[in-house]
Amino acid sequence: MLNPPPTTPDLREDVALASPALATPDTGLPRWPSHTLLGGGDEALIVHGDQVYRLRRTGTGKLILTK
Repeated sequence: MLNPPPTTPDLREDVALASPALATPDTGLPRWPSHTLLGGGDEALIVHGDQVYRLRRTGTGKLILTK
């Protein structure tokens, strides 16, 4: 009998379990601390559909999102 291929876990669930979004009272939109998105580092990759973006913290503490 063939085993089904392994499924890729939903990364949103992993992030949600690790650190739930903070509620923004005035808008109700999810609010994520940048250190959570960056995983303690200075760069992170964000997957949106079939595109990959890079989120980077600069030396002056600003955030840059590039494709």
